[in-house]
Amino acid sequence: MSHSSVEPIEPAVHAASISVVVIGTRSSKLALVQTNYVRDALLAHWPGLEVGIEHITTKGDVILDRPLSAIGDKGLFVTEIEDAMRAGRIDLAVHSAKDLPSELPPDMTLAAIPIREDPRDALIARDGLGLAALPTGAHVGTSSLRRACQLRALRPDLHITDLRGNVDTRLRKLREGQYDAIILAAAGLRRLGLESAITELLDPTVMLPAVSQGALGIETRANDAAAELLAPLDHAPTRRAITAERAFLARIGGGCQVPIAAYAVLEGNTITLHGLIGARDGRTVRGALLGTATEPATLGIALAEELLGRGGQALLQSE
Repeated sequence: MSHSSVEPIEPAVHAASISVVVIGTRSSKLALVQTNYVRDALLAHWPGLEVGIEHITTKGDVILDRPLSAIGDKGLFVTEIEDAMRAGRIDLAVHSAKDLPSELPPDMTLAAIPIREDPRDALIARDGLGLAALPTGAHVGTSSLRRACQLRALRPDLHITDLRGNVDTRLRKLREGQYDAIILAAAGLRRLGLESAITELLDPTVMLPAVSQGALGIETRANDAAAELLAPLDHAPTRRAITAERAFLARIGGGCQVPIAAYAVLEGNTITLHGLIGARDGRTVRGALLGTATEPATLGIALAEELLGRGGQALLQSE
């Protein structure tokens, strides 16, 4: 090698020059658990780093008297946090990846996606009954059009009622008898140490998860050196799966207003992507495609176009 050539500076040199970072987070117990997980992982890789945490209230945290689908904003739990990054108050943000819009603003980037937690939905029933055993007319709480759509397809006899609030609030409403059962993400319950409350884990063949469910997305400003600090936290197989699922969502163009689900399964060098487009009344178009792990976005787009062509577009237009 010629010593006269100029060697590029390794990213670690940039990262090591950063002494302080501030993480922005929502204030819920789950958001703080997830933020502390990222903080601890950063400190494990960069022992001299000083990590601060700033709590930020989002629109989705404030408006609790309406279903998410009625608020009509794709960035319900994100926009205020991104604004804090633009203002320089924080350097990175820890999100539940399923809360992120399918396309980030051009001045933001998804710098790291750590290893995924359990992507499944969890049923929690007051009487300890599974989904198939719930009595006719049972009241089931969920804030998700995706869950409600699939519930109506599986059990059209159930009464499905909107459920808002943090995990503790939702569990309290169940205990108080406002619902016979509720459905929450298994990942959140596990992270909070509440998995013993789960009555039944719903297999993806029964209830297809939300795009990115169970994954965290760590967002930074585009081209910011803080992104280099996060490189060790990125889990390549999870990123491939989430990329496929988010490409599926982006091609369809759905947010909280449309029942959409996707779940990618990696096996070696292949990805199987399962997807669903639904309507609020329980009608669904569902399918799966196999693709190469090196082109996850291509796979997501291909499955979206297949399902749109098989009746998904008609379902979207009926909403």
